[in-house]
Amino acid sequence: MPKHNKTNKSVKKRFRVTGTGKLKHGKCGKRHLNAHFTAKRRRQLRNAGIVGNVKITEKYLIAMNEQ
Repeated sequence: MPKHNKTNKSVKKRFRVTGTGKLKHGKCGKRHLNAHFTAKRRRQLRNAGIVGNVKITEKYLIAMNEQ
């Protein structure tokens, strides 16, 4: 039997672990049809998002084999 779970590659590509153990991700809605957004909205989409829910963070860390 394997000693650990397989890494979920889709999660590994979408999230990065910060130094404090939180998950960082890119925001959605930036690819096209952005002309009608305000400059403020486009600027806010550039910044990375942080996963706030602790249970989801733990679940994704397990999927990424980070624990």
